[in-house]
Amino acid sequence: MDTMSVAVAPAQSTSAAGARDSTRDFLAGLPHPIPAEAADTVLLVVSELVTNALRHGGGTCTLDLTAHPDTIEVAVHDSSPQAPRMRTPDLNGRTGGFGWPMVNHLARTTSITPGPSGGKTVRALLPR
Repeated sequence: MDTMSVAVAPAQSTSAAGARDSTRDFLAGLPHPIPAEAADTVLLVVSELVTNALRHGGGTCTLDLTAHPDTIEVAVHDSSPQAPRMRTPDLNGRTGGFGWPMVNHLARTTSITPGPSGGKTVRALLPR
C-alpha cells in the first residue's frame, strides 16, 4: 500500500470533536481499512493530543494523519515550545495528567520535534 496523508486545517482542529470527525473520515477513506479496535485507538490518541495542544499550546493546532503500510502516524503541531511531560495524574479530576502517559502506552513510538519558527510537533506512531 502506498502512503496516504491528510492535513487537517487549523479551523477544523479547534476542537477535539472536529479532529475526531476528520480522523474518522481519513480512516474510512483508506484503501485497506484498519480493524475497529485500531481505529478506536487512533481516535483516542488524536483526541488526547489535540486536547493537549488546544489546552497548553495556544488554542489552535494542526493535525496531520499519515497511513503507512503497518502504522498510522498522528502529528499535532501547535505554537508552544513546551513539550508534554509525564506527571502524577490528579485522581480528584481537576488537572488531568492521564493523557500523555496513555498516548505513550498506546503508541509504538512518540516524538516531540521543535518547529522551525517556534512551537512543536508531537507525533505518535500507532499500529494498524
